[in-house]
Parts: sequence; structure tokens; C-alpha cells
Amino acid sequence: MKPLIHRRTRQRGFTLIELLVVLVILGMLAGLVGPRLFSNVDKSKVKTAETQVKMLRGSLQTYRLDVGSYPTTAQGLAALMKAPGDTRNWQGPYLEDEVPKDPWGNPYEYKAPVENLQGFALYSLGADGKPGGEGQDSDVGILEK
Repeated sequence: MKPLIHRRTRQRGFTLIELLVVLVILGMLAGLVGPRLFSNVDKSKVKTAETQVKMLRGSLQTYRLDVGSYPTTAQGLAALMKAPGDTRNWQGPYLEDEVPKDPWGNPYEYKAPVENLQGFALYSLGADGKPGGEGQDSDVGILEK
């Protein structure tokens, strides 16, 4: 029987220069890809707001069929979850969950009655949370005019 010979093999690691080169390459890729990903996130928030407004519009229309009118501005969207004290024929709640906030974490603006085709205004103030604006900051939904 031959005795076992233990050989030490030298394991070579990465040098500091090699690691820095890899980090620089990853940083450059993140710089190119990152802004495109974040612009898609902003676009998806606008789409989410549009979808939520459509869902709330359907709930408001069902409320109107039951009660005979849309909730007033004072009653607000809370009327979809809990019957206002002065309403008859309320068949709600008209939403499965609580009234959602817009994708930027703000409550939706609701006003009724207003002079537009819907008879109510329901919208998000956009990313900046202020009326008006352009791009991601513009209002999204059913506006007053």
C-alpha cells in the first residue's frame, strides 16, 4: 500500500483590480438600465390609477342605481363602504375592500355633483399631489371639466 500523499493546491483568488473592474462594469450597466426601469415604474403607477378610477366609477354607478344619486362631496367615497345616514335603498358595501389610496399614497379626489358627462369628478392628483401638472404629475381620472 502506498502512503497517501497530501498535496497542497494553491487556490488563486481575485485581485483587487479585477474586483474593481467588475464593480465598474456593474455600475455602468445599472446607470444605463436603471432609468429605463424607473420610468416604467412611473408609467405603471399611472396605469394603476386609471384602473382604480374605473373600478371606483363602477362602484359609484352601482350606488347610483340603488340610491338614485351619487354620493355628495360631503359623503365622499366612504359612502361606498358605509351607508350615509340619510340614504334609502343602500345595498352596499359596494367595494370588497376599503377605498384604495392612489398609487402615490394619497386619497382620491371626489366631488359630486359636477357639470361633466359622468355627474361626478374622481381623480388622483398624480405624483406631486397637487392639482394640474404635466407627465407623471398630471391629474389622472374623471376630471371636473
